[in-house]
Amino acid sequence: MFSLIILLVASYFIGSIPFAYIVGKLFKKVDLRKVGSGNLGSTNAFRILGIPLGILVQTLDIAKGLVVVLVVSNFFYDNLPFANHTPFEDITLVKIMAGISAVIGHTFSVFVGFKGGKGINTALGVLASLAPIDMSITAGLFIVVLLSSGYVSLGSIAASFAFPTIMFIRQNIFNVDIYGYKTLIVFSILLAAFLIYNHRANIKRLLYGDENRFENLWLIRIFNIKAPLKKKIK
Repeated sequence: MFSLIILLVASYFIGSIPFAYIVGKLFKKVDLRKVGSGNLGSTNAFRILGIPLGILVQTLDIAKGLVVVLVVSNFFYDNLPFANHTPFEDITLVKIMAGISAVIGHTFSVFVGFKGGKGINTALGVLASLAPIDMSITAGLFIVVLLSSGYVSLGSIAASFAFPTIMFIRQNIFNVDIYGYKTLIVFSILLAAFLIYNHRANIKRLLYGDENRFENLWLIRIFNIKAPLKKKIK
């Protein structure tokens, strides 16, 4: 049990590394908590720091999810201190637990007052290592939504919905045998709910037409979200 606790704590601390804050301070002397949306994620980094540094932040945040699943988890692999009733091998279940800890760490980083990003990139790293085909399809949908709307948040929300949906369709309609499906689908639904919850402010801004759009990424002018719910405030 002690080694499992160490794994979860280590994964949390790796997820907590605030790369957006570090890159902003190191290269631009900017604290991203105090500018733009105040979010320590790649979207705010792209907007404030520019494309090259935004890509750096995004890559590092994705790497956190990959590292805890593909590297850190393997240091633990032994016998689980509890009965494993899932269809996964013990090491795969350990990877899921480590991935959850990393996403929580990214969202509530101990290094910056339990603030952080919204978890999309770190979750992407985790899911890409566990279900690469489903994650690849989801990533494609994210890109389509982004280019069709200019909203990173809308793409992230759509991707959060899409991942468990794609997994369900592949398993139950196309009869693709996804290893550990019953456990993965539950995990992906819970993770999607967590990520969508983290975007609740973005959802409100999208509904009221106040969300910031990346005009240079709005290449396919299909969606033009205005302010259907906005009311005139006197």
